Amino acid sequence: MVDSGVAKPDRFELPDGTLIEILHEDRGVLAIDKPAGWMLGPDDVEHHERNLHRALVDEIEEGAFWATSRNLKFLRFVHRLDAPTTGVLLLSKSQGAMAAFSRVFAERSVKKAYLAITDSVPKLQKWTCKEPLGPDPVQHGRHRVDYPLGKEAETHFEVLQAREHRALVLARPVTGRTHQIRIHLAHAGCPVTGDILYGRRDMYGLALRAIRLEYPDPFLKRQTVIVASVDDFCRRHGFDPASVPAEVRYRINRRPIPKDGAKPVPSKDPVGRTGDAKVKPSAGPGQADRVVKHPPKGAGGQRRPDRPGGLNPPAAQ
Repeated sequence: MVDSGVAKPDRFELPDGTLIEILHEDRGVLAIDKPAGWMLGPDDVEHHERNLHRALVDEIEEGAFWATSRNLKFLRFVHRLDAPTTGVLLLSKSQGAMAAFSRVFAERSVKKAYLAITDSVPKLQKWTCKEPLGPDPVQHGRHRVDYPLGKEAETHFEVLQAREHRALVLARPVTGRTHQIRIHLAHAGCPVTGDILYGRRDMYGLALRAIRLEYPDPFLKRQTVIVASVDDFCRRHGFDPASVPAEVRYRINRRPIPKDGAKPVPSKDPVGRTGDAKVKPSAGPGQADRVVKHPPKGAGGQRRPDRPGGLNPPAAQ
């Protein structure tokens, strides 16, 4: 990426008014806080509505300032999040980076953490689910526990707080099967709140948020940690954000990949923009100029059905 010397906004607005926060950026990737209600594929004209990848590529082609200030020419999601799921989403900034980061995910070198609100309180404080998963042959788009034909799946769970008939649960998936966290929680008798496939509807939608992503960067040769805020998510559902462990709420900056089994000394940093030594405050009074609105379409601003491709990312949660 060529540094133009222009200040790069750390959030931007899509044409429909959706605000998107940029959580992290380096030479190979850009990470955003994915909003609810946006899907990541398939990438065709039929599924144009609320397709986040297409919207981002349109922004690049139409010269949105947040993209031109970064000299972005390419952007493709490395992994998937379901349309109703919010949180950390990693995007590749080139085809070469796409291949490299896809290998990192395929090798299961990525550590992920999610927060979920469940419609009942789990029976155990901590547990691991290893039920194999596969597509439901009856209902399209739905998956299920499938012992004879399903693929291996593993998720670690911990109840962080419980009240009445709901619980705040930390989920750490080891594998990345479609709907893995949602199915494993439903199998335990505590489906995710607002899960219309495996539970029941809720006024706030699906209560599942990707809050942390940690991986060995193949180019920078160090561990990269990206975190998304938890406060609004927890409070919306009546839970205390302080119940979320600091180890997943905070990031570790610029930690080198250890060699010969050596453990690096972590330096924790509060939730903020990764890559900066200091925490940047959230937008507030006097900071409205940090939100960059979508510019009006000009010549060449028409939408086209063709979009840059890439390797198939891991399944969505």
